[in-house]
Amino acid sequence: MYRSHTCGELRATNEGQEVTLAGWVQSIRTHGAVTFIDIRDRYGITQVTSNKPIDASKESVIQVKGTVVKKPEANKKLETGEIEVQAKEVILLNRSAPLPLDENATEETRLKYRYLDLRSSHMQKNLILRHKATMSVRKYFDELGFLEMETPILGKSTPEGARDYLVPSRVNQGKFYALPQSPQIFKQLFQVGGLDRYLQIVKCFRDEDLRADRQPEFTQIDLEMSYVQEEDIYSVMEGMIARVWKETIGVELSIPFARMKYDEAMLRFGSDKPDVRFGLEIEEVTKWAKATDFSIFKEAEVVRCLKVAGDFSRKQIDKLTDIAKVYGAKGLAWVKKEEGNLAGGIAKFLKDVPVELKDNEYLFFVADSIHVVPAALGAVRLHLGKELQLIKEKWSFLWITDFPLMEWSEEDSRYVAMHHPFTSPQEEDRHLLATEPHHAKSKAYDLTLNGVELGGGSIRIHQRDLQVEVFNALGITEQEQKEKFGFLLGAFEYGAPPHGGLAFGLDRMVMLLAGAENIREVIAFPKNKDAVDLMMDSPSSVSQAQLDELAISTRKK
Repeated sequence: MYRSHTCGELRATNEGQEVTLAGWVQSIRTHGAVTFIDIRDRYGITQVTSNKPIDASKESVIQVKGTVVKKPEANKKLETGEIEVQAKEVILLNRSAPLPLDENATEETRLKYRYLDLRSSHMQKNLILRHKATMSVRKYFDELGFLEMETPILGKSTPEGARDYLVPSRVNQGKFYALPQSPQIFKQLFQVGGLDRYLQIVKCFRDEDLRADRQPEFTQIDLEMSYVQEEDIYSVMEGMIARVWKETIGVELSIPFARMKYDEAMLRFGSDKPDVRFGLEIEEVTKWAKATDFSIFKEAEVVRCLKVAGDFSRKQIDKLTDIAKVYGAKGLAWVKKEEGNLAGGIAKFLKDVPVELKDNEYLFFVADSIHVVPAALGAVRLHLGKELQLIKEKWSFLWITDFPLMEWSEEDSRYVAMHHPFTSPQEEDRHLLATEPHHAKSKAYDLTLNGVELGGGSIRIHQRDLQVEVFNALGITEQEQKEKFGFLLGAFEYGAPPHGGLAFGLDRMVMLLAGAENIREVIAFPKNKDAVDLMMDSPSSVSQAQLDELAISTRKK
């Protein structure tokens, strides 16, 4: 056998035992006639001493056979620090070339040599945490009677919010499978089939622009239940989160979590995933603004502001303005209180301000459409919270509820689903579907944590006629309904039970548990911000023969 113990296992109780270790050379140094080696595996580090020269470089793989000896003075930095192994034989299993990365390596280098980056204690700690979280989730849902069931990866392209990844069919040339953005329709069909508690930890795929908490392929904790309402979903999911936090990082959470309606979140924080660990809330001042002499205020649909204490340079204000512009704002108006008077910015246009100001307090305004103002001010608020160090370190979970069912898309010139087209509207708003669908509220909910969306879900539509009404409001023609969702509409004709569910981002959850700022830090083999796997050099070109088999030709944009 290559090893009798791991490199993190031996203690003083093993003194005198003959052992065999195997692992990587963490460090090697010689003092006189004695060579000291630190040998490492994912379990820990053990110090080895040898009276013979050792022909091995750092990160070489070695096998050590020897005797456990208790040290006169323990190394408290190591869990194995009470002992060392006096080597009788050191066998070189594989010599390592100098590594192309170290602790100062760029992310690009780390991703290119990910197989080496995985040796780091940082990455191993994160992936072990991910394993523990995953096992905790599975045990929790198993105890509640959920069945873990698989759904197809090669599916059908349906409009669910993001671009699909398409897979051409060789057998059925000219036709395409789509990789699932989620198992949404399949898990609803499980409910029709009587499998009333479904769970899957599943890969999903979305062809969308990437950011710190997005990857083209990601992992969801996906579940669905029959005969439930929103309160049932909240209770089950809060129990899961509390269990995972306790079993992975030893934190006891207080449940139930706070709740806030979508409209309130957008008004107070400018975001449907607000970070509520600090104040700095947005003020609604449209009525006051329209009565001023400032033409930009008078002509805007909505005017809102932030009151901030501080001393801001022109450069800092320009930075805030640039942030607001990223979210569609034309600019960021401002005014401050100085020696009892309004000064700076747009002060010359104003006789007063709508909120009480003290000296050295600023008001930052955004005046624009209802679609622009909340997002722009919300982004400015979040930036200020970080810059001014206002954010308190705590776990702040928040359910966002009562989302709009749909919203108008200028790009598509039609209404699009806020979540997905299978979300049930509130009963009292069903009459709005034919005339004012943008005013209808849904039975949708998101769970957020510290400004990050952990997951979301809804009570689903389970009646054919209501599903058709929603499809019609979304501008999905009768022919499209038949082609893309005929099987689902057909299923609803055969006694589909009321059902609902939710999908949690496992990657995001582990990212927050690990205190990381990017989900790439908790995924073994991620893509970079350009959706490229630098290690495999993927995506890549394929041969003409492969394209010919699929009857596909390519062209450059």
